[in-house]
Amino acid sequence: MYVRPPASARIRVIQVLLILAVSLVTFGILTLPVGLRPATPQVDVGVVAPYDLQAPRDIEYVSEIRTDAARLAAESAVAPIYTPPDPAIARQQIERLRTTFQIVSSIRDDQSLTGEDKKSSLSALSDVRLKPETIDYLLSISPSRWDVTQQEALRVLELVMRRAIHPDAVEAVQNSIPNQVSLTLSEQQAALAAELISAFIVPNSFYSDELTQAAKQTARESVEPVVQSYKEGETIVPGGEIITPADMEALGKLNMIRPGQRLEDTVGAAVLTVLSAIFVPLYFMRRRRISMVNDARSLLMIAIIFLVFLIGARLVANRTLAPYAYPLQAAGLLIATLFGIESGIVISIPLSLLAAYGLSNAPDIMPYYLLSSIIGILTLGPARRFWGFLRAGLAILLTGVAVIFIYRYPVLPLDALGLLQLVGALAFCGFASASIALLLQYFLAQSIGLTTALQLLDISRPDFPLLQHFLRNAPGTYQHSLQVANLAEQAAEKIGADPLLTRVGAQFHDIGKAQNPSFFIENQLPGNVDKHEDLPPEETAGIIIRHITDGVQTARKYRLPRRLEDFILEHHGTLITRYQYNQALEAAGGDASKVDIEKFRYPGPRPRSRETALLMLADAVEARTRAERPANEDELRALVRNVIDTAQKSGQLDDTTLTLRDLSLITESFVTTLRGTFHPRIQYPKSPSEENQDQPDSK
Repeated sequence: MYVRPPASARIRVIQVLLILAVSLVTFGILTLPVGLRPATPQVDVGVVAPYDLQAPRDIEYVSEIRTDAARLAAESAVAPIYTPPDPAIARQQIERLRTTFQIVSSIRDDQSLTGEDKKSSLSALSDVRLKPETIDYLLSISPSRWDVTQQEALRVLELVMRRAIHPDAVEAVQNSIPNQVSLTLSEQQAALAAELISAFIVPNSFYSDELTQAAKQTARESVEPVVQSYKEGETIVPGGEIITPADMEALGKLNMIRPGQRLEDTVGAAVLTVLSAIFVPLYFMRRRRISMVNDARSLLMIAIIFLVFLIGARLVANRTLAPYAYPLQAAGLLIATLFGIESGIVISIPLSLLAAYGLSNAPDIMPYYLLSSIIGILTLGPARRFWGFLRAGLAILLTGVAVIFIYRYPVLPLDALGLLQLVGALAFCGFASASIALLLQYFLAQSIGLTTALQLLDISRPDFPLLQHFLRNAPGTYQHSLQVANLAEQAAEKIGADPLLTRVGAQFHDIGKAQNPSFFIENQLPGNVDKHEDLPPEETAGIIIRHITDGVQTARKYRLPRRLEDFILEHHGTLITRYQYNQALEAAGGDASKVDIEKFRYPGPRPRSRETALLMLADAVEARTRAERPANEDELRALVRNVIDTAQKSGQLDDTTLTLRDLSLITESFVTTLRGTFHPRIQYPKSPSEENQDQPDSK
């Protein structure tokens, strides 16, 4: 059933132009000099200070440059880390030495070889290169001394290989071997053992980049952040000295730099602006039931609120406490009050990000703006009570305190006085935001024809002059309006429409009948002459239809919100006064060509919102239920469905966003409410004196 009607070309053009205009202005706000401050010298790293640069105020901050320098020094002091000695390498080398000893012993003991053959075999050993004199001694040494030499060589090699031997320390270890051989050996034996051992000394501990980097990281992390402080009037850079990166950092923290516009800053501002310009329209495209996106005045109002509060935030950005006291959250509260909680939250997200962009305190001011805005909006809720605004202000204060303790205090601790001043700024921000939203909502709503919850609650009070006039002049219609309001409000709750707007709109939808109350059956007393009987059907229809225009005139006379005029104009849509049309058709002998149907048609327009569509359905259902008096729930449900089907077939719901699921929920809501209203009645026993009277009572 439901096909979303396309937005008009005019609205599309306005939407695109507003997005472009707001984006351009936002980009200009972000790239222009931030805040109002006196001219400052243009300085840079490596430039000679033109004069003594002194701190204009007390400041204490974590110096990233000094902290990085201290951490770099700690990292540089870490020596390279090597792996522990590998025992597998030691065992391998000892085994190779044993194998070499076995080969040497077999050559020594081989009687079939001549002396020259033995020397040649020993010279050709693969694992060791022996000197000629060493070979001569090796062949001449006694077996007992050779055994002692082998044992000592194995012992020393095992001892040496147990210790870490780095690749660049092999030669030094080899040179130290003679000093480790037992003194019980002769000098020649010791030299032989040392020469044999040296050949099997290899690295067993290697450089580990992973362990070294981990040690350097540990050294960096062990360095505490360096806190730098300056007192007001203290010299940061004496005149004539070269400005260092640490000096530039201090000047930046004190806002003493007149920066040129860096390319990366411009690109960053452009990207953030584009993302915001994509996020907001994209979100509302997915949320088609938010009606304000198709209203030019509403869109313009949101754009103005957004830009005004963004400009204000950027003007106070370079002060110490002003950014925390600035009521940026009022923008979200105000939009939520005028256009709904969802709209307020969606607009607050880019506004908070843009307001904090590029500021030195962005790490704490951005989450402060964002979280306090969202929590304040959610705390405010539907904004139906004055106390709701006070709660929202308190929520902004408490959220701000929590965010400051999370993001600011651990990095830059404050003394008692500084903390008290900051909390005072947060308190001012919270209650100023609530006050601004409370005061501006009425004036802005009037300027664009919106209604606020407080307005609706005020005009729906029974003592409101128009309701008193309505009750006195058309009591029957007044009661009918209350019944319709109850029906429509309950259904609005079920489908997620605005129940308060629906109820108040239903209360006033028939106020035009108060101009000619006796022409409407609900105001006629039993036994009185029906004034319609002596009038032609066309004239009767004209009188009935005129209650629409009379209602609009009355609403304007009593200064009702313009949004309520939609309920008056649309609650009959472009339907016809069926009873009078049938009379005219009967008088014309059933010839429809002789009857001008347009004389019996309401001026419309058709319902253009879910709320006014609910009123149309509730009005028709209540009237038919009162007239037909269905006997049971099945008949009641059939009646409700017939009313909805009739409205659908005549195209009265085509300009709304009602879905089939909504219509099903509306049906069940109407049936439930009417079942309680038109419940069965019983007849009480009559006393003898009341035999000729009929006095039923409700139960």
